[in-house]
Amino acid sequence: MIYDIFTSKEFDKELEKISEEEKNKIIKLIDQIKENPYVGDQLQIRSLREKRIEENRMYYLVFDDLKSIFLIAISNKKDQQKMIDFIKENINTYRKILKEFIN
Repeated sequence: MIYDIFTSKEFDKELEKISEEEKNKIIKLIDQIKENPYVGDQLQIRSLREKRIEENRMYYLVFDDLKSIFLIAISNKKDQQKMIDFIKENINTYRKILKEFIN
């Protein structure tokens, strides 16, 4: 089953800052995630995932009930735990935003 992909403003902003090589890797990862959203490493809760791209990490949420994936952020290893905690604290907000995108 193919999932729909949505991106946050933060994700889009960070994507602009990285190299073309890393952008191409992210595009390939997004294609992979569409087919199998659970390929990334699970981060404390089932729906919160991470994929490593060289020195950066891409964070995303999988919403099976909405058949959607929300790409939340890109950060480096130094900010990893801060990013994970922030996403966990705001998961319900991300769900609401995603529902607005879908409708």
